[in-house]
Amino acid sequence: MPKDTFFNLPDEKRQRVIEAAIEEFAKGSFREARVTAIAEKAGIPVGSFYQYFEDKKDLYKYIIQLIAEEKIAQINQDMIANMQRYGFFQLLREVYASAFRFAKEHPRLVAIGLSLWNDKALYHEVYGDYVETSADFFQKIIAKGVADGDLDPDIDPAFVARLLTALNYALAEIVYGDGKLDLDDLEVVDKMLKLIENGIKNRAAARGGC
Repeated sequence: MPKDTFFNLPDEKRQRVIEAAIEEFAKGSFREARVTAIAEKAGIPVGSFYQYFEDKKDLYKYIIQLIAEEKIAQINQDMIANMQRYGFFQLLREVYASAFRFAKEHPRLVAIGLSLWNDKALYHEVYGDYVETSADFFQKIIAKGVADGDLDPDIDPAFVARLLTALNYALAEIVYGDGKLDLDDLEVVDKMLKLIENGIKNRAAARGGC
């Protein structure tokens, strides 16, 4: 996290540093980003940078946190709008559709996400910071699904939330794996949701064997 000196800055100066960091991190990988370039874009001395942050990674993780907070705020807003009219699986699809819309509206943030994905060690480090947040988010949707009768009341919501969080990582591997992101194609999401809803058991064969 940034030091108190950063949060004590005037809003306009803080935003300059954030904007400069987003611009620099979106240009290439985290490893390639330069503190000197960020400081120059923000109009601050390099020495001041280290009064605000421990190092480049400290700033990078802060930017990822801001991106996550903004993305979750948009998803929550979309969920509130659809909470009452959607069942569990429709609502879960809307969560992913909302995330895709967020990505379309913020191409520089997508660029940061793609470069993070390509740095597996850093991705796992950053991803680990948000496992609990993601699991808590899914657990709320699962609780509604159980209450509405869409889901088996005997499931363990915490366990299923953990599984959905892990599936998020697997989905990212498929979506980001080729270094491209088709923001108009939710097919991969639909495949995942079909698997979650129906499983992989051949029910027709099972019925035929009875």
